[in-house]
Amino acid sequence: MTEARGRFSGKIVLFVIIGIIILIAAIVISFHNRLVRADEGINEQWAQVQTQYQRRADLIPNLVETVRGFASHEESLLKEITAMRGQYGQAGTPADYEKVDADFTRAINVVVEAYPELRSNENFLALQAELAGTENRIAVARRDFNTAVASYNRLVRTFPGNIFAAMFGFETREMFSAAPNADTVPTIQF
Repeated sequence: MTEARGRFSGKIVLFVIIGIIILIAAIVISFHNRLVRADEGINEQWAQVQTQYQRRADLIPNLVETVRGFASHEESLLKEITAMRGQYGQAGTPADYEKVDADFTRAINVVVEAYPELRSNENFLALQAELAGTENRIAVARRDFNTAVASYNRLVRTFPGNIFAAMFGFETREMFSAAPNADTVPTIQF
């Protein structure tokens, strides 16, 4: 009976040791996976920041050119109309006056028919709104990135995460910070 009891006790000890090894392995795997998920979360958030930068790089120059095109077109139309209006002062006879008036009326009608609504003011307002929206998107993406980095850094620096982070080579990550002179307002030229 003692021999059976000894074998039974040995099996219990073996099962306990195997259980402890499995528990430790599960904890190690769990922490490793948490660190990987947090690290990948940072990469994902940084990709969002880059996406917003790319959106700005693609969108803003096109918007500026569109506004510039409308503004220069409207400017040339207004200059042409102003020049034609100036011809009234050069008309000496009623026939000259009628000819200038007919030319002016024809030019105005072409402008009104072709361009019923001069829109550069609306385009400038739309550009301003798009610039503000784009910068807000970038700010949100940066904030989300910094939140992910802060969460990851807490995991890497606190116990017991710091043990597993050191064991697997995970290090703290740097948060986004503004570039030098970022407080200087950028200029947009038309």
